[in-house]
Amino acid sequence: MMDAMAPRGPDGSGLIQHGHVALGHRRLKIIDLSDRARQPMTDAALGYTIAFNGCIYNYPELRAELEAKGYTFFSTGDTEVILKAWHCWGEDAISKLHGMFAFVLSERDTGRTVMVRDRFGIKPLYYSETPGAIRFASSLPALLKAGDVDTSIDRAALHNYMSFHAVVPPPRTIINGVRKLPPATIRVIEPDGTMKDRVYWNPPFDRDPELSGLSSAEWRERVHDALRVAVKRRMVADVPVGVLLSGGVDSSLIVALLAEAGQHGLMSFSVGFQEAKGEKGDEFVYSDLVAERFGTDHHQIFVPSSELMDALPGTFAAMSEPMVSYDNVGFYLLSKEVSKHIKVVQSGQGADEIFAGYHWYPPLMSSNDVVSDYAKVFFDRDHETLKKQLNPDWVADTDASRELVAEHLLRAGADTPVDRALRLDGTVMLVDDPVKRVDNMTMAWGLEARVPFLDHELVELAARIPPEEKLRDNGKGILKDVARQVLPSEVIDRKKGYFPVPELKYIDGAYLDLVRDALTSKAARERGIFREDYLDSLFDSPADHITPLQGSELWQAGLLELWLQTHGI
Repeated sequence: MMDAMAPRGPDGSGLIQHGHVALGHRRLKIIDLSDRARQPMTDAALGYTIAFNGCIYNYPELRAELEAKGYTFFSTGDTEVILKAWHCWGEDAISKLHGMFAFVLSERDTGRTVMVRDRFGIKPLYYSETPGAIRFASSLPALLKAGDVDTSIDRAALHNYMSFHAVVPPPRTIINGVRKLPPATIRVIEPDGTMKDRVYWNPPFDRDPELSGLSSAEWRERVHDALRVAVKRRMVADVPVGVLLSGGVDSSLIVALLAEAGQHGLMSFSVGFQEAKGEKGDEFVYSDLVAERFGTDHHQIFVPSSELMDALPGTFAAMSEPMVSYDNVGFYLLSKEVSKHIKVVQSGQGADEIFAGYHWYPPLMSSNDVVSDYAKVFFDRDHETLKKQLNPDWVADTDASRELVAEHLLRAGADTPVDRALRLDGTVMLVDDPVKRVDNMTMAWGLEARVPFLDHELVELAARIPPEEKLRDNGKGILKDVARQVLPSEVIDRKKGYFPVPELKYIDGAYLDLVRDALTSKAARERGIFREDYLDSLFDSPADHITPLQGSELWQAGLLELWLQTHGI
């Protein structure tokens, strides 16, 4: 299992076993580069051992607070701070942590084991249960390496993958034998195997009466201040920190705020691809503009077609779960290059989900049926259509994706249909699409990505902002107000860009061959997930089968099969 995770932690490894608990760890050295901070870490005096992935940005402040209470430290990093904080405050310690984290902690004297995941699931935590045992890992393939896992496909998860735009929310994964701990969850496992979960964070998406009189300018100042703090927090490291600069508003804003805070010689990185069918494959004109304005040490990475094709097997191998977005390979190749220069980067993920940047939010302002209206714009297909595309054995008994989305959208604590959609996207979709993608593709090369737009205090503030402030200016209005204080207008007032990989949207040539070979292989035929007539229609004309969110249906089907074959499932 540890060997499978070696790319995530190329700088060291450790294994500790006591009685019924064994903890393994692969280390990426970011904070306290000495062996005093190696993991798994044991504090013999407290009787705790921990395996931890992530970064606690406010560890220096917490350490000072704990030292004032009489705790002494043998290392200078953040791992030991978690151990002392757990001893001092118990479960309340987790709410004090600012950062991204997944950890498992073993208590010698009680025999309890504790699993914890950060508020946005930025760091993954998979587990598999077999009779009398629980295994856990930062990646699903690591659990497969241990064997004894039920690798049959979960039909409800398959429904999510095909309908909810490849988002498979926890606890499910695409296979029945592996589950994932939900974000913002503390799980305590007693020595007899009984478990108790506690959700420690659940931001309200309704209006706070005390904030009802704020003007747009006042909201702008609050967001600007919170962003400054979020970006500054994520510079905590004992190695240099760079920025993934797409040239969009979000990543450009990170660069501008770092420059404002006095960062000099900041390394920035952009990636671009060859165009296809007249669709441009890069946004270098904007990233160059920002890099020049703020004097970054800029690296422009262009990926020719041949390299894109060669990188696909590695991209599939890096995926803990099948992820359909084209920009997986973009992040994979970008991370490969960036990791040659630096170990930590800040990245702009999350801004669209937190500040309402997507095109499906404005129509929801007048929605009388938020579930139907959300499904119409976000779902790749409805249940009836799916029944015509999957073989009957693979169709879930009920409309699993719509039921899941309805449960989240209709919960109390959100004021308007837009607030409901933002809560769903910010706490569910975001976790198992952009956030998972960035973690998997960067950590495949031992690169740590930090996401300031998912600073939980910034998100709590954004959730309170009236939707009309966010929807202004074609979306992200309040964020663009902040950007206008620090960025050139050309970067702000332009058509929204994505991470374009045109060749994977308009599948032909070698890409068509790759996908067709996978879907007509012996393994795929024996699995029999897709109806033959459906696949034939996709092969005949891939460009005619594009989902509402501009994804290729053929790539979606093919990627699932390619992922299953890559991981020997």
